[in-house]
Amino acid sequence: MRIDVLTLFPDMFEAVLLESVIGRAVKAGHLKLNFINIRDYSTDKHKRVDDYPYGAGGGMVMAPEPIYNAYMSIARNLSEKPRVIYMSPRGLVFNQKTASVLATLSHIVLLCGHYEGVDERILEEIVDEEISIGDYVLTGGEIPAMAVIDAVARMLPGVIQNGNTKTESHANGLLEYPQYTRPPKFFEREVPPLLLSGHDAKIAAWRREQSLITTAKNRPDMLLNLELSEQEKEIINKIKNLEKRQ
Repeated sequence: MRIDVLTLFPDMFEAVLLESVIGRAVKAGHLKLNFINIRDYSTDKHKRVDDYPYGAGGGMVMAPEPIYNAYMSIARNLSEKPRVIYMSPRGLVFNQKTASVLATLSHIVLLCGHYEGVDERILEEIVDEEISIGDYVLTGGEIPAMAVIDAVARMLPGVIQNGNTKTESHANGLLEYPQYTRPPKFFEREVPPLLLSGHDAKIAAWRREQSLITTAKNRPDMLLNLELSEQEKEIINKIKNLEKRQ
C-alpha cells in the first residue's frame, strides 16, 4: 500500500511514523510512505502558501495552487486517481470500519490543512472525502493524519506479526476483554485462574463475556446494533441493573 501525505510539516511524520511497528512495516515493504512539503510547490518568491480569506474573518486560508501543484507531483504519472482524503473537523468521524475499508486500497493521499483550513475549490477539484478523528479542533491535520495512517497500516497483511486484529476493540463491534501477563500475582491481584487453565473454549467464552461487560459499562451505544444471544442479553441486563443500584 502507498500513502502520500500533503503537509506543511513533513518532519513531524518522519519523527513519529518511521519508528516501531509502522517503521518496520515500511522497511519490510508492506507500506510505502511519502511526505510531500506543500511549501515546495509554491510559486510565490517567499514560498507563501496562505492568504487572507475573502469576506474577512480571522486567520489565514491555505491557497489552492500550492496544494494542487503538490498533488499533481504525485498524480501526474498515475494511471488512475488515488483516493484523496482531507483531514477536517467537518468530516465523517473516523472509526475501525473506515480503517478496514481504507486498508483495502492500494493508494491513498492525505491532505493536511492548517490555519483556517484550505480553499474550498481545492476540495472540489481533488478531494474524494473528508475525515475527522473526533468532535474537536486541532491546529492542523498532521496529528489526525498520523492517527489514520497508524490505524490503516496495522490492518495490512504482515504488519502485526503476533497480534490478532480481529479480537481487539471495535473489530467485532465490542471493546476488547482484559489482558494479563506475568507475574501471576501483582499487588495482591491475581490473574483469573481460568486463563491459566489451558481450556481454549472456556477462555474464549470468558473473553466474550468480559468484552460484553466492558462494552456495556464504557460504550453501551455500541451494543445497539449487535445481534446478541439471550444469554448475552441477560449479562447486559445484569450490568444495567447493577449500575442503577449504584
